[in-house]
Amino acid sequence: MERLRPHFIVGIGGSAGGLNAYKALLDALPSDTGMSFVFIAHLMPDANSQLVQILSRSTTMPVILAGKAMIIRSNSVYVIPPNADLEIEGDSFRMVTPRIRRNNQIDLFLTSLAEAMGPHAVGVILSGYNGDGAEGCKKIKELGGITFAQDHSAEVSSMPLNAAATGCVDFVLPPERISAELKKLGSTRQGSKKKKSRPSR
Repeated sequence: MERLRPHFIVGIGGSAGGLNAYKALLDALPSDTGMSFVFIAHLMPDANSQLVQILSRSTTMPVILAGKAMIIRSNSVYVIPPNADLEIEGDSFRMVTPRIRRNNQIDLFLTSLAEAMGPHAVGVILSGYNGDGAEGCKKIKELGGITFAQDHSAEVSSMPLNAAATGCVDFVLPPERISAELKKLGSTRQGSKKKKSRPSR
């Protein structure tokens, strides 16, 4: 059961222009980081979203539409449904439908992620309009987590620039280099667990 629990949960927020960034990030990620990845996209309430199917082509990890009370597993990718507010409560999702406010889903999720995971929370802000995600990054940093924003490679720079302007973003990088840092983070965690499990002489 311990192996199913993620070492880190990575909340990934994006909006306009985010799809190419999502795919680039997943293309560069190994499937065995021990992390969970949750994509919080700005979707129209009545959208017939194909995001699960599209992202499935960029990873061998299972890509799942997040649901109420769903347990969050390691080495898995989750996608927010349209017209929903998604949060973390314990080791599972809490979901409210219909959503309460427009384009506030990233801040809402990252704030709950910070409170649930503390230093094991990771926030990633990719291409998109407006400042959703900036407050969530501040909360993650406040509670000891790690934050990323996309660099000038973002098709729409508003969201990553607003996040970086808070002073609470650790790395400003293109998506594939964000993946490289996440891989290092996962390797460090798994390496430390192996050391602890070695018998003493």
